[in-house]
Amino acid sequence: MDALLRVEGLSKNFGGFAALSDVSFSVLPGERLGLIGPNGSGKTTSINCISGTILNHGGEVIFDGRRLNGLAPHRRAMLGISRSFQIPRPFRSMSIYENLRVPLEYVGVRKDSRLKVRERADAILELVGMAHRADEISGRLTQVDMRKLELARALAAAPQLLIADEVMAGLSGSEVDEILLILRQLNEQGVGVIMIEHIMQAVMSFSERIVCLDAGRKIADGLPRDVVRNPDVERAYLGE
Repeated sequence: MDALLRVEGLSKNFGGFAALSDVSFSVLPGERLGLIGPNGSGKTTSINCISGTILNHGGEVIFDGRRLNGLAPHRRAMLGISRSFQIPRPFRSMSIYENLRVPLEYVGVRKDSRLKVRERADAILELVGMAHRADEISGRLTQVDMRKLELARALAAAPQLLIADEVMAGLSGSEVDEILLILRQLNEQGVGVIMIEHIMQAVMSFSERIVCLDAGRKIADGLPRDVVRNPDVERAYLGE
């Protein structure tokens, strides 16, 4: 099976600091990939380069056979790459539905020509368990509900690949389970997921494969049980 996403020799510098150095990995269609590493390892820089938020200095990002270097973030979203952000920033004075309507009309219009925006919004909100709360003001939401809305907005583009960036940070155990269920249901619909997360139990239970970064370099790529036993990974997290 051909890879949906291929990251080849990705490099990114901030001044004299090499945030990424020759990082390569791939994601198959519908695959669940965990991207892990200690703080400062290059995880967020990697997904920023993939989504187009920042531009890489070296290497290539190839999605569905197309080279994305230099392509703006919204163009990548229209091709099928969507992402959530670590800190949700909804339009707090708008309702949950109105928050979802904005990206649906911007990106989703290419498929539905504005005819089924409400239907698509309802379907997405049903998936994240918020269909019955569509008219609530988003500024009153709890932390877990803000995370669900952030996922819903990322799904507006009907992505082939969703990058979930620490969507469980700060949540309780039961709330983590709620988010994992949403991601699994989405994956069952054929959407590939890259999960960036510090909650190792969640990453291990969700991921089919794990890539570990440390100091801007890839140090492991394989099955979860193999990666966590890798001596380089143990050193990255625990030190010598």
